[in-house]
Amino acid sequence: MPTLFVVATPIGNLEDVSLRALRTLRSVRLIAAEDTRTTRRLLDAYDIRTAVTSYHEHNKWAKLEYLLHYLEVGGDVALVSEAGTPGISDPGHELIVAASERGIPVVAVPGPSVVISALAVSALPTDRFTYLGFLPRQSGSRQRLLRSVAAEPGTLVILEAPHRLQEALQDILVTLGDRRVAVCRELTKVHEEVFRSSVSEAIVHFAEPRGEFTLIVEGAQGGPSAPPARDVERKMRTMRQKGLTAREAVAEMSRETGLSKRDLYRVWLKLA
Repeated sequence: MPTLFVVATPIGNLEDVSLRALRTLRSVRLIAAEDTRTTRRLLDAYDIRTAVTSYHEHNKWAKLEYLLHYLEVGGDVALVSEAGTPGISDPGHELIVAASERGIPVVAVPGPSVVISALAVSALPTDRFTYLGFLPRQSGSRQRLLRSVAAEPGTLVILEAPHRLQEALQDILVTLGDRRVAVCRELTKVHEEVFRSSVSEAIVHFAEPRGEFTLIVEGAQGGPSAPPARDVERKMRTMRQKGLTAREAVAEMSRETGLSKRDLYRVWLKLA
């Protein structure tokens, strides 16, 4: 029976593709690609002439039956995303589920991963981690998700687009505190950068972010836990209504919670 191959492709440097991935891409009858232009650059670099069809977020449901029918009567199909492994914060999960439900073999062809690469160079603990993928677009939803993992001792892995990086870092600071972080930008590409510091310093450093980002955030540490961000915001709002100045409110909350005055001042500013 024909097989669906889930093929990992380079996250930047084309030399990172595996020999098995190249052999698979040559041997299948069809390649279902998230971004056909990116995939063709890889295929052209290795002189691979296999037919390519688009399969991305906006047409995945329309293309699903076509690809399943092709697998059942046409031959092997390779599923590739724009970079890394399909189905991991990329299109492909629905096709993998549908193929497996129909008894079609699904085979992994492993390779480059921005998640594992970023963890490896982050200098933060790697024995346990929680992958959050892309954070919600809205600040409220983003903060709720971050609060839900605030007590998680494992390292947190987050993907983020450049135009949302500043807002994401601000919400991480408010909900998780000024933790250690490794901000990995454009891994394996020409402008690769790994910035290891604190969340607050990352906010300053990436004032005008460009490229694709992977954030590796320190997990919760031992000791008394800070009160939930919503409780801090509620108390500071009450202080504001009573007429306290920013300095007075921040000083009082810092004594009460142990949070840094810098973090609390940022909360105060968001209440304005």
